[in-house]
Amino acid sequence: MPGPPPLGLPWAQAEAQAFHLQGVGRFARAERSAAKSRAALEAPSFLSAEQARLHAAHASLCAEAEHWWQALAANDEETVCEAVNTAFSDNPAAGCAVGVDGSVLSVVMRQQDLDAMPTQTPGLTPSGRPTLKNLTKRDRTLWWLTSMGSNIIATLKEGFATAPGITAIDLAVLTRLPDTQLLGFVAYGRWTRQAVESAPWHEPEDALRFLDIGQDVACSVTTTASGNFSGTIKPLDTSRTAGLQDLLDHAQEDPDTPEPSLADLDIGLGANSTPGGRTPATGSDPYRIRTFAEWQSDTATSPISPHPPNPAPQPHREPPTSLIPGQTVVLPEEAWQGMLIAFTFAGADADLTLFLTGTDGRVSDDQDFVFYNQPSAANGAARLLGKQAEGPHVTEKAAVHLTALPEHVQRVVVSINMDVDTGLTCAALTHAALYMDCATGAAWTFQPPADPNIRAMVIAELYRHHTDGQPIWKLRAIGQGWADGLDGLARAHGVDIE
Repeated sequence: MPGPPPLGLPWAQAEAQAFHLQGVGRFARAERSAAKSRAALEAPSFLSAEQARLHAAHASLCAEAEHWWQALAANDEETVCEAVNTAFSDNPAAGCAVGVDGSVLSVVMRQQDLDAMPTQTPGLTPSGRPTLKNLTKRDRTLWWLTSMGSNIIATLKEGFATAPGITAIDLAVLTRLPDTQLLGFVAYGRWTRQAVESAPWHEPEDALRFLDIGQDVACSVTTTASGNFSGTIKPLDTSRTAGLQDLLDHAQEDPDTPEPSLADLDIGLGANSTPGGRTPATGSDPYRIRTFAEWQSDTATSPISPHPPNPAPQPHREPPTSLIPGQTVVLPEEAWQGMLIAFTFAGADADLTLFLTGTDGRVSDDQDFVFYNQPSAANGAARLLGKQAEGPHVTEKAAVHLTALPEHVQRVVVSINMDVDTGLTCAALTHAALYMDCATGAAWTFQPPADPNIRAMVIAELYRHHTDGQPIWKLRAIGQGWADGLDGLARAHGVDIE
């Protein structure tokens, strides 16, 4: 169970100052000095409270995980089915764990219909030119059977990998029969962990070994007297397996009836939706860090607190300043204490990433790379806040406290990368915009180019600068990227990609 993100006093002081300086005029020197003093006084308590709360959350998660693991290892039915179905959710052949009896798991799998298989295959003419050849009925059925065997083996292996206490899986396969267009069972049997894990799985034809290594295996594609597979698919006689026969006897093909039907099962097993994923709403993060305002409110309303709540003044919000590529602006001092970064988009999926680099544009180590698997860096000074839907768009947010960054961090590179699994480029994004604001209400926005040649892009950067000998922070809009996506983006900034 991963621990909570580390937090440091500079981060807490930046949070506290940003809160107490809200609504205080830039030239109100006495008020500003008092606000900073109060922030310095309260920051250690804020830090201590957040660290204690996060460590308590970690302990609770560890206890919950231990309880879950014990239930999984003991083959608790609800726990095993939930874990296995989560693992099955991204499989090309939809599978569903439906029960546990002792150490045997029962699974129903939905195989692709024969009518959905191609009717032609690549080939060559006698002169060696490429062509498409029509598949015979038997060859097409063999192709379908090999596909089903592959899906069965993958489902069995994933089930065993997910549930360590399961020693055997009873698996039944549903498909829509080509003659009747009704769902029916076309394969079932029992496969043990030992049989599946000891068999070699290297060549496509190995998929047909599912027929030989299982117990009481029945398949609707039979072997002819000449040793070849038949070219027809017929429903299996399920009378010797009470559970399957009972399901077929009480199922109806009409999806509008209130009774459970095979049509409902077909839709449910074919939905293939991924639960959760790696982009939860911010509120679901067990390690969500409270803002200073939230901590102060909770402390003020505590029975042991003698102080009334001090509500945060609301800053006046000006329209954001639109930036063009290459444009640079000087950030106000209030932005150093805390900046909210939000990337909004639609049309495809993308991830927000931050690189905390030196003047050479490279990180000092991989801990200065902030992405979805490492959402916090620099003791809380830079962190991702989560991704969630906001109307027709998706927004991923981050927070950066520039004054809390260690001295070796000279730049904060704000970038995005497309989901590598989709193969899409930045041109697939619509309504893409980067929005940044701070406690004073000052805000900036930038629309990155929809470049069809890149899959990762640096949208903007925040960097240290000196003017008249005084340190300042600047913001620069960029909008340039890499064709090879996250790999190229990370390598360019000194992150080791394995």
